[in-house]
Amino acid sequence: MAALHEIVHFIDGYLRLTEIEDYANALNGLQIENSGEVTKIGAAVDASTRTIQMALESGIDLLVVHHGLFWPGLRTVTGSLYGTLKLAIEHDLAVYSAHLPLDLHPRIGNNALLAAAIGLEKTEPFLEMKGGPAGLVAEVSLRRDELIAKLAESLGGPVRCFGTGPMETKRIGIVTGAAGSEIYAAAREEIDTYITGEAPHWAAVAAEELGINLFLGGHYATETFGVKALAAELAEKFGVPWEFLDHPTGL
Repeated sequence: MAALHEIVHFIDGYLRLTEIEDYANALNGLQIENSGEVTKIGAAVDASTRTIQMALESGIDLLVVHHGLFWPGLRTVTGSLYGTLKLAIEHDLAVYSAHLPLDLHPRIGNNALLAAAIGLEKTEPFLEMKGGPAGLVAEVSLRRDELIAKLAESLGGPVRCFGTGPMETKRIGIVTGAAGSEIYAAAREEIDTYITGEAPHWAAVAAEELGINLFLGGHYATETFGVKALAAELAEKFGVPWEFLDHPTGL
């Protein structure tokens, strides 16, 4: 058993929540508190009625997520939102959310862990967003088909490839999640192969015009790494078990 306030204090500092700017609706940090005790930690990409139900079925009393409960913005606590909050509060489930601070963390962040999973050992930050670098770039000689295979294995599923760049990659950029619209920024960094989760339709056209390989691994799939790593770290530090709650969106 661990104290919720101690865990929250640790995560806030570890992920530098007060230092990293984010979208207002991310509402990073503790979104719902409980009675103060944690016996099991759950990790999920998204906070939703379903993942909360899954957490309760698994005896979890702290759910750590990447996308929190308030992405649609300010709204009344009625309908589905009321039901979701009521379910968590009545069952004493705390919910903690970390968006960009978890994407950007140099050790357990989504970008860093995806880069490591496909064998990119030396990376540098790139793509200024919200006052800080949103992605990683690496110089590496790797065949396009080999990179696709590595990505598919790491993500546990198919990767959409718009192979309109070189067959032999030289400079790879990674921004997990929905960063396909940043393809022109990637081109300005002389990136020939751009990896992200999802993209708008026009980004595929832009990739061809720019002569860039565009790989889409799925918004959900590219953002499973951080919550898993954070939950594992918390479990080790505070001596409680953890579990990943897999509820893919298909995007």
